[in-house]
Amino acid sequence: MGVLAAAVLLAGGGTWVLYGSSWLRVEKVTTSGTEVLTPEQVLTAAAVPVGAPLVGVDTDEIAARLRGRLPRIDSVEVVRTWPHAIGLKVTERKPVLLIRKDADFVEVDASGVRFDTVAKAPAGVPVLELAAEHAPSARRFDEERLLREAVGIAGALPAAVAKETLQVKVRSYDSVVLELTKGRTVVWGSGELGEAKGRALTALLKAAPKGERFDVSVPTAPAVSGS
Repeated sequence: MGVLAAAVLLAGGGTWVLYGSSWLRVEKVTTSGTEVLTPEQVLTAAAVPVGAPLVGVDTDEIAARLRGRLPRIDSVEVVRTWPHAIGLKVTERKPVLLIRKDADFVEVDASGVRFDTVAKAPAGVPVLELAAEHAPSARRFDEERLLREAVGIAGALPAAVAKETLQVKVRSYDSVVLELTKGRTVVWGSGELGEAKGRALTALLKAAPKGERFDVSVPTAPAVSGS
């Protein structure tokens, strides 16, 4: 009986330390990983209950609240840092394509998620131009499907090429053209074989730095013209 009573007392004491005492309560909330968002925005959206028992903080609820209130957040890890802190490790979405909306730009990530509208286009992110209304494939491939294709193409571009891509022009499912800096044009074709096309384009740009028109629609037979 003495052993049982001692165990009960210890358990009760442990519960009191975790939930009832002032020793293990949330006193500090930290953030990391922010790039476009500010730490203050994350802290405000997280609404971590400062002063609450650390063990009782619902980390899943905080993570869901952050993703709901700040769509720019792709993922977030909410961790307890004993004895008094909560850490918010944020991963932001990266735009791979922009859609014009009046004078603003809608940012779209590699998954096709439209997550924010900004007044100034981020550097190195191409703008989508859809011109497929009269294409023969318009009935089969609606605007949303073509957007997904464009996002896939933009997301698969080699980093060096992506930085120089100003526009992704979609005329139909299998007629996509990239407009690069210095007046250069790339005939990309469809979204298929994106990695092979990226490698072919990278090689062409190095081999013909003064080229004006590059065609990688058939990556096994790329071509370049102009000087």
